[in-house]
Amino acid sequence: MELKRLLSYTRKAVDDYHLIDPGDKIAIGISGGKDSLTLLYALNGLRRFYPNPFEIIAVSVDLGFPIDLGPIRKLCEELDVEYHVITTDIARIVFQERQEGNPCSLCAKMRKGALNESVKKLGCNKVAYAHHKDDVVETLLLSMIFEGRFHTFKPLTYLDRMQLHVIRPLLYVEEADIIGFKNKVDLPVVKNPCPADGYTKREYAKELLRSMNKDHPGTKERLFTAIENQLYRTNTLEN
Repeated sequence: MELKRLLSYTRKAVDDYHLIDPGDKIAIGISGGKDSLTLLYALNGLRRFYPNPFEIIAVSVDLGFPIDLGPIRKLCEELDVEYHVITTDIARIVFQERQEGNPCSLCAKMRKGALNESVKKLGCNKVAYAHHKDDVVETLLLSMIFEGRFHTFKPLTYLDRMQLHVIRPLLYVEEADIIGFKNKVDLPVVKNPCPADGYTKREYAKELLRSMNKDHPGTKERLFTAIENQLYRTNTLEN
């Protein structure tokens, strides 16, 4: 995928769901994976021509695993984006102290908490997550299968306690396009050192969606359309 196409998808999501207002200072959560680095490129490119002027900074939460964030820091320097690393003991708490059998939920909650608190201190009023179209549909499947409800990420969420907006500008971008963009620009992806990586319910949902879309081409797009009609459009009209 070319950068021009990525920016087109990103701007459409931003415009459709009013994700960016003039004067916003947006923190981009950077895990080091292909999704968050693609989001960094997208918002960095968008800020150069979008009519609503906004600032961005990049923020990584160091969970405590051995990881080299040097390539990400170098990329941020090349893009002229301010970069911060938040040091935590999340890995020790989750895997050693708590010894969680299903660590992903607690880890995600603690990671988001650390990120949100830090970006508020950095003067940000919004934080951008790199959830893409596949993530949206996979989350719907997980919610329906394991929780019995029709639920997934929203384009725009307001966290009352933190007085912080969460935005998801990559909603219209498919994972396959992100992989193509990663290869096109040679993103400096940092491998996830978490021992639970690749053995989660989300991986199950990913494989399920892939199988459904293979057997019935267009399934993913139809599910996303259902989400737009039932959750996103209704929410936009209410707000």
